[in-house]
Amino acid sequence: MSTLTEWLAMDGHGPYVWSAYLITLVVLALNVVQPALAKRNLVRAATRRLRREGL
Repeated sequence: MSTLTEWLAMDGHGPYVWSAYLITLVVLALNVVQPALAKRNLVRAATRRLRREGL
């Protein structure tokens, strides 16, 4: 168990390294989620506009 703890601590650099990994994962997730949400909103707006115009 101490080997795992030492590995996670990374000689005192663990908090920096793991926070960098976390920030990277959050940014990557946002790069996937935001375009999907924007597309969904765009499709909904286009659908509403077409219904309003009677097409």
